[in-house]
Formats: sequence, structure tokens, C-alpha cells
Amino acid sequence: MHAVEVKDLRKTYAPQKGQGSGVEALRGVSLTVTEGDFFALLGPNGAGKTTLIAILTSLVRKTGGHASIFGVDIDRDRSLAKTYIGLVPQEFNFNIFEKVIDIVTTQAGYYGIPRKEALVRAETLLKGLGLWEKRNVPSQTLSGGMKRRLMIARGLVHNPKLLILDEPTAGVDVEMRHGMWDFLRTLNAQGTTIILTTHYLEEAEALCRTIAIINKGAIVINEPMQQLLQSRGEAKLEQIYLDLVKQEPPL
Repeated sequence: MHAVEVKDLRKTYAPQKGQGSGVEALRGVSLTVTEGDFFALLGPNGAGKTTLIAILTSLVRKTGGHASIFGVDIDRDRSLAKTYIGLVPQEFNFNIFEKVIDIVTTQAGYYGIPRKEALVRAETLLKGLGLWEKRNVPSQTLSGGMKRRLMIARGLVHNPKLLILDEPTAGVDVEMRHGMWDFLRTLNAQGTTIILTTHYLEEAEALCRTIAIINKGAIVINEPMQQLLQSRGEAKLEQIYLDLVKQEPPL
């Protein structure tokens, strides 16, 4: 089964006051993410990554096309589709005065999970992410890396089948980044499908089995990571990426 299936997805944002036309953020994007995959969605700033994720998570309405999560059409049954997804956004968006444990258990409550069960799940996640000793402190006291891990714990508390990570290691030191990689590899090995957006190309190369690159609202490549690397000889992913985003995407 496909965890994500997108066909001819389009999004045009309404024009700003004084502008003649809107902004075409997605221009007929089609891709699939296989259940259980670790999938890299890469592209420069403004390429359409955030818009695509926002549509999949029902934060933005598409202009046209089709999108489904584990076979559930996001328009026909938006509520069910959302239960399958755990989103870890790039920006911190929790209450900085709230305790770590409460941030995670409150999120569980939004999915109807009883507090007793939520506490068990939170303990497992916070221990796995090295945050258990910080469970009773206000989140504002955490380091940047710890806040990133808290976002992951919150995104996983309802046991989603799909985890979407938007720049999860931005500003995180090398040691902590590798610890997060280990956690994500284990999570993926246990069956959770993961979509990763990152500007750290070595991160995508180390973790992901499939890669899609989006540029100017269009997919310019979508194939297995090792196939892409082998087809370009000795080139590193960074050089391949730079070469591809310089090209004009197909209309």
C-alpha cells in the first residue's frame, strides 16, 4: 500500500493586493511514498515543499489534483487521514511555560487518548528521546536540540503510521543529531513511514531510501537513493542536488 499518493497536485495562492496574478506553488506534482519507506523530500527554499506538506496535513487547501494518506482521500475523509499523520514542523509551536510531560499528554488528548494511557506513551517516547529527566520542567528551559526532540515526541504520541519531519535537526549539534538519527532509524524499522525534509544533504543520504527533489513547484527527480547515486558515478548527493536544481523543471 502507498502511505502517500499524490496525483497532479496543484496549488495557486491568491494574488497579494496590487499584484496581477497569484503564485503557482505546485504545478502538477505527482509522487507516491511506499508504506514503510524513509523518504527524502528535498528542494530549495520556495520550491513547494512546505505547501505540499501543508496540503497533506490539511493545513492548506489544494487548488487541484488528488492526495490520499493510506488510501484515504484527504478531501473525502479529512479527519481520518489526519489521524494517520504525525507532523513535526520546523518552527517551535508549543507553550514555552508548559511542562514537557504536559505538552506531550495534552497532544494525546486531542486524539481522544485517555490521560492514563497518554502518560505511558509519553514516558516511552521521552525516555527514547533522552528527555525523561526533563519531564517536569518548563519547555523554555530546554536547549534547542531538546526542543526538537520534544517536537518529535509530541508528533508521535498518537502512534501515527506516517511521520513528517520538516528540518528536524536544524540548529542541533552533531552528537545530538546522530542520536536523533538512531531514534528515527529504529522507528522506521518498527514500521513507521517517514518523510524527511532537510537542508543537510548528508542527513538525507544517511537515512533515506528514496528521494524526491522539488523545484519551482515541480518534481525534478523521484527514485531510490542508491539508484540515483550509482547513476551519477562518484558524485556526492550535494553535487547531484545542485546540478538538478539549476535545471529548469518540466512544465
